[in-house]
Amino acid sequence: MTNTQNTPQIPPAEDAYKFFNIELNPDGSLTRRNELPTLPASPEPDPNNPNSPLSKDIPLNAAAKSFIRLFRPQLNPPPSAKLPLLIYFHGGGFVFGSAASAPFHASCGRMSAHLPALIASVEYRLAPEHRLPAAYRDAMDAVAWARDQAAADSAADPWLEELADFSRVFLMGSSAGGNIAYRTGLRLLDEDVRPMKIVGLIMNQPFFGGVRRTGSEIKYYNDRIIPLHGADLLWSLALPHGADRAHEYCDPMAGGGPGEERIRRLPVSMVRGYSGDPLVDKQKEFGEMLEARGGRVVAQFVDGGHHGVELFDSRFADALYDAIRDFVGACI
Repeated sequence: MTNTQNTPQIPPAEDAYKFFNIELNPDGSLTRRNELPTLPASPEPDPNNPNSPLSKDIPLNAAAKSFIRLFRPQLNPPPSAKLPLLIYFHGGGFVFGSAASAPFHASCGRMSAHLPALIASVEYRLAPEHRLPAAYRDAMDAVAWARDQAAADSAADPWLEELADFSRVFLMGSSAGGNIAYRTGLRLLDEDVRPMKIVGLIMNQPFFGGVRRTGSEIKYYNDRIIPLHGADLLWSLALPHGADRAHEYCDPMAGGGPGEERIRRLPVSMVRGYSGDPLVDKQKEFGEMLEARGGRVVAQFVDGGHHGVELFDSRFADALYDAIRDFVGACI
């Protein structure tokens, strides 16, 4: 999957700023001119749509201004069995988006009803105002919150107390969120999360990169969603100061990557991608690395599609939710 052709002329970084319609300010913050619209949580049933999922916001870390947007399906009557809990990290290249962003809110709601499952969508800090590992730390806060909910008695959130099966918890993310799910899974190898049990990682089109260009990056260097110069800019804004794309946060194989002992201890991992995504070759390399080092991997690479396609095309969304439902069911 290494490109053997000459790399095309990549537009300069200033063109990437124009592509995303953003501006880096002198204080290191970012002006984002095309913010995604947001939606409020919907904790009460909609009389015009009685089957729509419910959602509510739960504070997480006041200092980080992080929160959980918790989704639950409307089940009537309630199921006799508890539901799995998916801790979800949205995409956006570590630079854009929110748990309240309309596309991610809508996707989590549909997924909650489709599986069915409880979805805990995490509002994490964005770069460059908060460079990595800030988002990873917020993810760990979310896992600690879920662990505390599992251990709680009367203090547990009512939705979780009623419906959550804490023996079936999954870390899931799309794009940058897939990267967060992986890094969080690695960090949790050294943590005790009992009585909760994390049984799977779901990484949909995980956002990885590296110094070496892959064939799909070259083929789709001018992609309309995440062109190569755009991905480079996102990494330059997200990585720690002074780091480049050789950093382990970007390249999961950097420095040789995690050893077999750690990879074998990871929960079973679903890695999914699309042939029209510039990142697909790196995603394939990532899945192959996990498998080669003893990881349990369910690799799904779909013909067609593009980066973030499930946010734009309901057919791809339904196929993704079906695949997640099958994966979750197999992990019982």
